[in-house]
Amino acid sequence: MTQQEPDVMLNGWVDPRTRKRGNFNSAIAQLFSKTLVIAELEIRKLRHDPYDLIIRGVQPALWLLVFGQVFTRTRAIPTGDLSYLEFMAPGILAQSVLFVAIFTGGMTLIWERDLGIVHKFLASPVPRAAMVLGKAVACGVRSLSQIVIIYGLALLLGVKLNLHPWAILEVVIIVLLGAACFCIFSLIIGCLVRSRERFTGIGQLITMPLFFASNAIYPLSLMPGWLHLISSINPLTYEVDALRGAMIAHGSSIYGFGLDCTILLLTLIGLTIICGRLYPRVAM
Repeated sequence: MTQQEPDVMLNGWVDPRTRKRGNFNSAIAQLFSKTLVIAELEIRKLRHDPYDLIIRGVQPALWLLVFGQVFTRTRAIPTGDLSYLEFMAPGILAQSVLFVAIFTGGMTLIWERDLGIVHKFLASPVPRAAMVLGKAVACGVRSLSQIVIIYGLALLLGVKLNLHPWAILEVVIIVLLGAACFCIFSLIIGCLVRSRERFTGIGQLITMPLFFASNAIYPLSLMPGWLHLISSINPLTYEVDALRGAMIAHGSSIYGFGLDCTILLLTLIGLTIICGRLYPRVAM
């Protein structure tokens, strides 16, 4: 006579695979919801200083109006079928996003540490990765204003933009990914330095090398071998490449939009893991 299996499992008797799957889904859902909460808190700060977004657009405007106009007339840099302004416009948008991300993430973190806000966040049950990603998402939202500024200037200067909705969506995706990557990179620096003055110095030290070691203002083919190698591991190179293919009417991407997005996404994941481990150092 065989013993009949009970219809209901005894307490504690569950399929371990189901438990692991449920814990994983719950962790992802919690990370997602807490990230949105932190992002909302950061975005609300724009209500107190909305003019910062306009001020951030002054530097790219100068690059397009002065640097771009001069090099378009000299024709010193070969850009194929594109005019130099068309070639340069995506690079200036990427540069603008880079500056917003670098000088927003780490500087805000140091300011919050001095006010004691970081200590309160670290005492909460919010995952460290959510704190990092929330700031990165908010920085991406801040950077969307740069799309409007650069598009407006480019149209006034006669740049032939691709205004198809799908192309604009691709630009938004790349800007969000690029801003998130460099914001978290800035947060890592903010976790390591102790003062705003030192962060400002380091920020100025790294932004221009990142910019010039990319394909933002000249093609990769003009670079010497050592600089070409550096540009291949520079996330800004892939951001500019994707923007040039999506933003310009007759533009093309060297690596392809999918590969550019993949590299930026993997960079974002790696930087998030590093920053999540370093984040508690801020309170020390």
